[in-house]
Amino acid sequence: MSKRDELIAKYAADLKDKCAMNPDMDLLTKVTVGLGPSIYNADSSTVSGSDDKELATVKNNFLIKKLGLNDGADLESAIASVIDTYGQSNRNKYRAVVYYMLVKHFSKESVY
Repeated sequence: MSKRDELIAKYAADLKDKCAMNPDMDLLTKVTVGLGPSIYNADSSTVSGSDDKELATVKNNFLIKKLGLNDGADLESAIASVIDTYGQSNRNKYRAVVYYMLVKHFSKESVY
């Protein structure tokens, strides 16, 4: 099993155990591959739910640029909802899991 496959399995376990979601493995794999080498870096592979600068990066670079959504309050509320679902107290919020849940939230599977 490759390192990427191990990470995808870890992300799927997080979705099942911490978010009570049954992941679409094909979509999760595509989201993970789309993140490129950042998934292997301890800092860039996670999202800080309490860092406003980090959340702005998720909004601008992923929701607006990647998914093609229009800027608005609904983007911030969606990010907050995903962070709450993942668990505020959960220290490691993996970027691939957060992005996967945002893709599902906005029904943007077609981007992948």
